[in-house]
Amino acid sequence: MEYNVHTLPNGIRLLHVPSASAISHACIIINSGSRDENESQSGLAHFIEHLIFKRTEKRNTNQILNRLESVGADLNAYTTKEYTCIHASFLHPYLDRTLELFNDIVFHSTFPEDEMEKEKGVILDEIASYLDQPEEAIYDDFEDLVFASHPLGRNILGTTDSVNGLSQQDIKDFISANYQTDKIVIAVLGNYTLSKAVNIFTKYYAEIPENHQQANRTAPEKAQLVIRTDEKPIMQAHTMIGSQAYSLHHPFKTGLLLLNNLLCGTGMSSILNLQIRERHGIAYSIESGYSPLSDTGIFTVYFGTDKEKVDRALSLIYKEFKKVRENPLTEVQLQKAKNKFIGQIALGEENRIGLIISMAKSLIDYNKIDDLETVFRKIEAVSTDDMAQISTEILDEKNLSILTFYPLG
Repeated sequence: MEYNVHTLPNGIRLLHVPSASAISHACIIINSGSRDENESQSGLAHFIEHLIFKRTEKRNTNQILNRLESVGADLNAYTTKEYTCIHASFLHPYLDRTLELFNDIVFHSTFPEDEMEKEKGVILDEIASYLDQPEEAIYDDFEDLVFASHPLGRNILGTTDSVNGLSQQDIKDFISANYQTDKIVIAVLGNYTLSKAVNIFTKYYAEIPENHQQANRTAPEKAQLVIRTDEKPIMQAHTMIGSQAYSLHHPFKTGLLLLNNLLCGTGMSSILNLQIRERHGIAYSIESGYSPLSDTGIFTVYFGTDKEKVDRALSLIYKEFKKVRENPLTEVQLQKAKNKFIGQIALGEENRIGLIISMAKSLIDYNKIDDLETVFRKIEAVSTDDMAQISTEILDEKNLSILTFYPLG
């Protein structure tokens, strides 16, 4: 896919992706997330993401929300361990309006005390709601096991105590330390010439003060194997298996993405879905995941089932892991797996907002963006020997931690 990058003297970059569609998409990605918080400030990055929609130097909440919604556009945001993202989808004429609003809420929010107190209540309700969903909460508890005593293990939402303790000064200090202009990308996908996109981008971002502070991130140490069970007021058991895995920059990243898709990725024909759900009827919900991060990663398998079936499900999963380790894929099997993965990636290109966000993150992480042909070549380059080594390293049950939520009693 064609794209252009324009960098301002302050380091903020514009990613311009031309598209003939009447619908445009834009995002601003900041390479700052929950891993950049102090422990006492857990939830701060997410708190800021909420508060930027509350008041700026020239707009109140209603004016912020209506700025794009009044023209039928969609505006939203989210926070991860390593990023803060604000994104919008809108009709072609409203690029100027969108980039101006991004500028206003990210760089000119005022974080008034009254809005802070109201939003703390909203986030505490969000935390309570999240804890009521064990299939969601177990992911965060498991990350706390795998990244023990490291910021990556903490819940993005924070805790009741940490959120209640957040102050206006915490917000200002965090933004000053972490909103580094050379780690900010504004991305635009739409029917705009490069010159038009650059002119609008420059109008709103050229005057942002330069901030090139050094990121203060440390990689997690390899965690000890942990097997833990927690009793919860739930009806069904929920189990997570997994370990730390390859980072964004590891040569086996693509191979593990491929292996994850083969095991229990998108679609109903994956190994674990066919064996655990379709053949044995043990679990309605089973899925695997691999999330590469800047200096580490995490591989997981999750399933929910009756508490009497947990051990049987674990035994079957480990049996499939052993098969994959001890019976390396043939060239034909590997090619089938590649064809499936490549097709899914190609179809994913239809999600335009997801595409532009992914491209912006790639620019931050790698300082480049691979086109689809390059991505496909990397997948095709994965060998049977690569897959055998990855399977041996990742799927050895002696290296996998387990967390299970059991019903009380």
